[in-house]
Amino acid sequence: MDERLVRRAQEGDQEAFRSLVLASHARLLRVAQGVLRDPHVAEDAVQQALLDIWRDIRRLRDASKFEGWSYKLVLRVCYAEAKRMPRWVPESLIPAAAEPRVGDVFGVVVDRDQLSRGFQHLSTDHRAVIVLRYLMDLSPEQVAEALDIPRKTVYSRLGRAMDALRSALEAESRNPTAMPVRPEAAL
Repeated sequence: MDERLVRRAQEGDQEAFRSLVLASHARLLRVAQGVLRDPHVAEDAVQQALLDIWRDIRRLRDASKFEGWSYKLVLRVCYAEAKRMPRWVPESLIPAAAEPRVGDVFGVVVDRDQLSRGFQHLSTDHRAVIVLRYLMDLSPEQVAEALDIPRKTVYSRLGRAMDALRSALEAESRNPTAMPVRPEAAL
């Protein structure tokens, strides 16, 4: 992110802020959709986060930290939205991920579907750390900054999240009609 653009937005330059929004919207939406699993709620969360960014951008001390700071703000909104959301989201509302072109298209679809079902049974904390680390390809240090947690906590939360995902997938493979109860307490 261009630090000069951030500084101009901090000074009230609406055109600079508009450029920041254009540059940030897609990545913030990707994070929100990954965490919330509902594209409509995710879009609302991003809009609220963008309002928060506009309102609070003058408080950002280091313009080079804008990207991590914006993740922190969108995640704060996502956590609030997740508390208000129903536990179940119809699969039809979950956007299809960009699929790689491979020989076994059916297998890719089945794998994506299994992962999607398993992912929805993770806690918001677990979804957030997986989305930031693997979907957004942030370093553990960047994830720690965005989540406002110690770097070692990122590693432990990632480990627990992956264990929970494996457990959900294994439970489904044993009994395809029933998924385990959402492990909110297993943080």
